[in-house]
Order: sequence, then structure tokens, then C-alpha cells
Amino acid sequence: MVTLRDVARAAGVSLATASRALSDAPHVSAANREQVVRTAEALGYRPSHAARALTTGSTGTIGLVLPDLENPFFAAVAKGVQGRARETGREVLVADTDEDGDLERDLVDRLLDRVDGLVLCSPRMPPPALERVVADGRVALVNREAPGAPSVSFDTADGVRQALAHLRALGHDAVAYAGGPAASWSDALRRSAFTAGGAAEVEATEVLDLGAFRPVHAGGVQAADLALAAGASAVLCFNDLVALGVLARLHARGVRVPDDVSVVGFDDVAAATLVTPPLTTVAVPLARAGRQAVDLLDVTGGRAAGQAPERRCLPTHLVVRSSSGPAPAPAASSPAVRLSPDPEVVIP
Repeated sequence: MVTLRDVARAAGVSLATASRALSDAPHVSAANREQVVRTAEALGYRPSHAARALTTGSTGTIGLVLPDLENPFFAAVAKGVQGRARETGREVLVADTDEDGDLERDLVDRLLDRVDGLVLCSPRMPPPALERVVADGRVALVNREAPGAPSVSFDTADGVRQALAHLRALGHDAVAYAGGPAASWSDALRRSAFTAGGAAEVEATEVLDLGAFRPVHAGGVQAADLALAAGASAVLCFNDLVALGVLARLHARGVRVPDDVSVVGFDDVAAATLVTPPLTTVAVPLARAGRQAVDLLDVTGGRAAGQAPERRCLPTHLVVRSSSGPAPAPAASSPAVRLSPDPEVVIP
């Protein structure tokens, strides 16, 4: 492995000069800095983050804590975080909490000792614990807000309004909602949008609450049976994974989508276009949120006194595909028939 000493020797400078040149420190001539950088690149030198941490107090590393890496929502956020960190010369340590709030709290405590800053996505820990974590001053949130923390969230309420307006325009007067976990911050935002005043498409639509479900395929399978029992002609789902489960269950029961029931998801993950029919869904800019969270991180050790944390709310938009269509026409009732005294004659 090439060391800093090797670079200094090959560049013909002292070890201290090589170190200052590569860390962009002052008191190094432009010629020496150029010579050291060119030599380091030629030798394939990679700086030791541990050594840099000892000398500068910076590790060059960001932590990212996610509830479930198998969920494409979080995978997309992770790609955004890693892409932006790479552009700024930093590395990312990723931790998966398996939707466990206690494990999440433990991982956050340990990571904060080893990174310059931490991106915490959709945290599952309760508000008091989250407020204690963000008080550190080196945490940025994605898909959650908390006092004192910079955050990137999404305009969920507008996404719900767009979905309901679309279904209303297709003739669906009553829409079933397959919700997410009862403790979900995002689910609470969706539910609050159903009762928000001033939006005609919301006020004119009856929302049938099917309950809380796990935010995975199996949760949608469970929700589909309840939607059919409720007689809903359309189902709006907490996320795309739930919607995919609804689609699968409706197909298994011989229910046609969208002829008999329309289905709308939330997030627009890649799998939404890989099913039949392709899923109508509310698109959420997940990778963009990850990138912006990295920009919000205060890796220099805290904001100025009294400075409020920045909160960004990214827009959402409806993507219409083939899983939503006109509400089915009411079943025609059979015409009344009466019999004449002559059994051979039927009078309509």
C-alpha cells in the first residue's frame, strides 16, 4: 500500500509539506502543492481516513440509517445520499434497523462517534428519543421532521389531493385507503390530508379507512380482501409495495384491474412499471431527497447560535398508468316481470 511517506519521497518534499498539500492546508507553495497532488495520483495514493481524523478532526465519512434496505423507497434514498457524498469526496456508512426503533437508537449512538454527520431516514424511534439524537447538531432527517433538525420531506398532502382528484374524475365517489403502520409519520400526513378542508376533491370523496398494514406486499394482500368487502371501486395505498400486494390479491380472486377496481400507489418505485397493469402512483423524488439531506448536514460542528434549521419540502406528482380507470357502472337491475292469467303469455 502506498503511504504518505512514499508520496513525499517521490515528490521530493518533506512529510509535513506532503500532508499540508493533500489536506489543502495553507503555507504550501502552488508549485509544491501541484507536485504532491500529481505524484499522489500517479502512485495511486489513497489517504487514510483514520489518520485524517486524528489530525483534522474530520473522518470524511457520513452515516446513513434506514429502516429497511429491501424496501425500494429506502434504496432510492440511499442512492441519492451515496451519489452526493461521492461528489463531495466523502464515504457513506449504511445501517439497516429492520424497522426496530430500539436498534435504530443504538445504531445512531454508535455511528455518531465515527462519522462527521448522519442522515436519518424515516426514523422509527419515538419523538423524545429523536429529539435527543438531533440535539447533537450533526443529524439531517429525510421523510420526518423534528424540532431543531434540518430535514427533507415531501408534499404528501398535495400528492393525496392529486390522487383523489384523479379518482374522482373517473367517477369514484368512495375510495378505500390501505394505510401504513399506525406509528408512521408519513401515514399520519396522508390521513390528515383526507380531512383537510378547502380541497374540493377531498371533501367530495368518501374515504373508507381499511386500517393499518405492514408497508410490504403482504400488507396489501390483507388490505385487498377488506377493500372488496367494503365494496370500494378504488383503493389508494400507503405505498407502492402495499399497492402491489393489492394487485396480486385482486388478480388471485378474479377481480379485474381497473375494470372492477382501480388501484393507486405512493412513491413510484421502479417496480411500479414492472407489473400488469402498470401502477398509477404518486411520484416522490427519493434520490433527490437523499442528495439534499447530504447538503443539509452540518459537518463543521453546529449551526450558528440562534440559527433555525433548514427544512425543505419537495413536490410530488401523480403518474397515471393502467391500474386506474373509470368507476364501473352500477349493476343493472333485472326488469320487473309479471305473469298474465294465461301461463303462455309473459307481460314485461
